[in-house]
Amino acid sequence: MTHYLVTEENPEGQKLEDALVMIRSDIINRCTKITDDTRAEAQAVLSNNMRILNLLTDAVDLALDSTRVLDKAFGPSQAGKGGPPRIGN
Repeated sequence: MTHYLVTEENPEGQKLEDALVMIRSDIINRCTKITDDTRAEAQAVLSNNMRILNLLTDAVDLALDSTRVLDKAFGPSQAGKGGPPRIGN
């Protein structure tokens, strides 16, 4: 069972794209704190974080697309209200 995402068991959870956007925002905030640190370690972390940000952006786009597909096919999700999942068991 998921701990963070909306499910029948966790109607107060978040949509995947919202969780990913929040994580992306946190990483951006961390990056701004180390951009002026010229040490090799800080630059390596910054470089890694930039790559992670690109991957997260791709993941956000995919999650949004999945939501659009499900909304178009089955209407808005009712999982946040304790409703059943639109697909799967």
